[in-house]
Amino acid sequence: MSPYGNGNLSAMPLQEFVLDGFQTQALLFALFLALYMVVILGNLTMIVVITLDAHLHSPMYFFLKNLSFVDLCYSSVIYPKALANFLSSSKVITFAGCATQFFFFSMVGTTEAFLLAVMAYDRFMAICSPLRYPISMRPSVCARLVLGTYCGGCLNSILQTSFTFSLPFCSSNHIDHFFCDVLPLLKLACDDTTINELVMFGLCGLIIVGTILVVLTSYGYITVTILRMHSGGGRHKLFSTCGSHMTAVSIYYGTVFVMYAQPGAVESMEQGKVVSVFYTLVIPMLNPLIYSLRNEEVKDALRRLGQKHTAT
Repeated sequence: MSPYGNGNLSAMPLQEFVLDGFQTQALLFALFLALYMVVILGNLTMIVVITLDAHLHSPMYFFLKNLSFVDLCYSSVIYPKALANFLSSSKVITFAGCATQFFFFSMVGTTEAFLLAVMAYDRFMAICSPLRYPISMRPSVCARLVLGTYCGGCLNSILQTSFTFSLPFCSSNHIDHFFCDVLPLLKLACDDTTINELVMFGLCGLIIVGTILVVLTSYGYITVTILRMHSGGGRHKLFSTCGSHMTAVSIYYGTVFVMYAQPGAVESMEQGKVVSVFYTLVIPMLNPLIYSLRNEEVKDALRRLGQKHTAT
């Protein structure tokens, strides 16, 4: 990649950026708004149901509640500003605002990757070591695991943000994206971005490969354990529960890998916008549906909550 990709060799301190990701279109605004509302409604519903229903006070649902919170943050870091820009002619975001958005976007994205791996480990312990499970996954352990996912996300975000925003940016301040992401920001740099790209691909590759190995190893053991069961009903229930998680894992890691873990992604900004919409809006919308529609316990909890509300 050329260090001066935009043809401007002069650098100057920038006070603001302009987000040029999408042209102002009423249809796109309505679509994004509708999807964002579904994200809020779906994830808040999961959080409230798991919090209020005592039957769901288990490690699996504790992690699922945190996943819903992370998904809610994932979209909320980006789309209020993106929706406001649809209605604005300037589409400006301050330098500090861009860095802040980038930091929290990177943090919650990394946290979700670690959290999906923790959820796979939880299912492994529940199915493969059921006698040890109450001790191994006691509340204090679950709390430390979740705290670790946030700390890991924060550490990666600090590194990514410091490397990206220490670059000198050229006089052009137009970001070819609808939020402050690393790839379009590298396009504006006046300096050689080779080190930044190596750091990004290295960290993202390490996180993706490491967490995927945890997921695949956990589900390898889970599959063997389930196949050894004699009860067909038990096998079906466990495959259904684990299938929800594997669906969410496959969609998330697939899109993140396409965007950040392959060097060619730097050159495909138009494709990147579509992929970004998918993993920052569509996936947070789908996760509550995946976990609720395929989970009888969640559906039963929703019915109990509805009946309790009707009775009052």
